[in-house]
Amino acid sequence: MRALLIDDERLARAELRRLLAAHPDVEIVGEAVNAADGVQQIAALKPDLIFLDVQMPGGSGFDMLAALEEAPEVIFTTAFDQYALQAFEVNALDYLQKPIQAARMASALQRCAARHHREAASTAGKKLFIKDGDRCWFVAMQDIRLFESEGNYTRVYFGQHQPLMLRSLNQLEEKLDPQRFFRASRRHIVNLDFIEQVEPNDSGGLDLTLRGQTAIEVSRRRAPQFKALSAI
Repeated sequence: MRALLIDDERLARAELRRLLAAHPDVEIVGEAVNAADGVQQIAALKPDLIFLDVQMPGGSGFDMLAALEEAPEVIFTTAFDQYALQAFEVNALDYLQKPIQAARMASALQRCAARHHREAASTAGKKLFIKDGDRCWFVAMQDIRLFESEGNYTRVYFGQHQPLMLRSLNQLEEKLDPQRFFRASRRHIVNLDFIEQVEPNDSGGLDLTLRGQTAIEVSRRRAPQFKALSAI
């Protein structure tokens, strides 16, 4: 696993290096000293795993995750315990409180290896990081049933959640798998796997019913594309 260390304290990064030296399967590919530096290093180095401090000058670890298009696995490292719930809401692998114990580090890396192997054996694909106010989520793309435009924001539907993210529907569409997600209209992108019923409507388009009884209209102009994609 290729790891990146993100912490504004030099001694904290040195301690992480010391602990990780006992794990030859982890290669430290770089270090970052703040959130902005972390975003740049992740884009350049493409690590599998990041060790991420929460409180840093210029932006928190959660702010940094919100700025990423795609995020690697995350192990939070911090001297504070009040962020633990928020960390697990974003599906972090672990939350290590400083001073970090060698046994806790080993446990976190075991968890990382197990998740890595599970995802390698599946078609889970990418994850999307969503930050809406104080709440954060790390969502597998296949679990998202609908994207709905609200101006410069997009509402994301998954499970029982419907958070807003500061990204336009057009920006999101560029990153989505066109074999899984279909642009039904100017306002909606649907996950084809969640469609339960398709019916023609009076305007020449199609009415889709998604799992959970969500109704979405496919415009007349886009209906032929949908039929070709879904082999109707």
